[in-house]
Amino acid sequence: MPNTQNDQQPGDPNYLVGIDLAGHRVVVVGGGTVAQRRLGLLIASGADVHVISRVVTPAVEAMATSGQIGLILRDYADGDLDGAWYAMACTDEPDTNAAVVAEATRRRIFCVRADNARLGTAVTPATARYDGMTLGVLAGGRHRRSAAVRNALLEALQSGVVTDDSAPATPGVALVGGGPGDPDLITVRGRRLLARANLVVADRLAPPELLAELSPDVEVVDAAKIPYGRAMAQEAINSALIEGAKAGKFVVRLKGGDPYVFGRGYEELEACVAAGVPVTVVPGVTSAISVPALAGIPVTHRGVTHEFVVVSGHVAPDHPDSLVDWPALARLRGTLVLLMAVERVDKFAAALLDGGRAADTPVTVIQEGSLRTERVLRADLSTVAERVRAEGIRPPAIVVIGPTAGFDQNVTRSTESASSTSR
Repeated sequence: MPNTQNDQQPGDPNYLVGIDLAGHRVVVVGGGTVAQRRLGLLIASGADVHVISRVVTPAVEAMATSGQIGLILRDYADGDLDGAWYAMACTDEPDTNAAVVAEATRRRIFCVRADNARLGTAVTPATARYDGMTLGVLAGGRHRRSAAVRNALLEALQSGVVTDDSAPATPGVALVGGGPGDPDLITVRGRRLLARANLVVADRLAPPELLAELSPDVEVVDAAKIPYGRAMAQEAINSALIEGAKAGKFVVRLKGGDPYVFGRGYEELEACVAAGVPVTVVPGVTSAISVPALAGIPVTHRGVTHEFVVVSGHVAPDHPDSLVDWPALARLRGTLVLLMAVERVDKFAAALLDGGRAADTPVTVIQEGSLRTERVLRADLSTVAERVRAEGIRPPAIVVIGPTAGFDQNVTRSTESASSTSR
């Protein structure tokens, strides 16, 4: 019969356990990058962390300055572990690390040795936090292996491949920003909540690949708003969210970009709150910044532009409903990012030219940014409208106006190539 008493593999004697360090003294010897990587979780645990090191990284120094840790700038000395509950030897000096472990062993304090895990009395697992759980993986001191398994498990949980059905989602609504279109650019929290949804109300610009990952029993409502075409009324969207939540479902309102950047997300939040429905807001990667970035365009750059403005182009400059001060925008020297503007780009260009913006101001128009079908058109303020018509650029598209829109195209092509490789 198999041995059910001990199923650990030979050579891996570690016993995985969670330690409550809140309020207890933890001593970290060493203040370099190795120690720096470990301090965040110790601080988050509520431990009383003290670092002893001759020199420290700027990040460790900032932790001390802000009061997150105690810091003593000197060599380690025997006796420094007095009163500690846990210790870490993180220097690049094997003799010092060995001395720390020796003192810890003498005092019966568990000690991690960063340079050689097998020579310590404790091993730090590769950890991650997910939905109220802490995941830990040990691989007998083989950190790359434990980290790889940890990452794979976390990704499986986030994507819904592995699910935890012990605690069903509480009925309510989550307004989730899906990012600019590439399914890899949704936030970790957004993907996690999407995997728990009973009902998804999805925009046209929400990444469709994410919907394909849903369980077959998840109801999907198409809330598409096609420019100059069919659209689900906002009141109907609000009703779908509220009725779904009141029927006991966890509803995800999946939107493109960020819910609050021209996404009418706050209107949906107001409707839900007025109906007594709990709402969670999950910010998204807005296309106003990410799409230019993926096309090689920074919206700000040191010494070139100190501001950028995101403008809705859903109404023309001379429309009575327009709230935009176009003459003021024309006087700015920074970057303008126009959303929903491609159909009226001629009117916006004319308004900026009339306001004094130079005719040779670089303009880049990016259609279907972040997707494999992405198209990038480069022009200037005097020619962009003609070029958009000639090239047949259609929504969804982002218009970027300003000096950074004309940055070196060779650099841009390199950026695009790297982006395509990662997708």
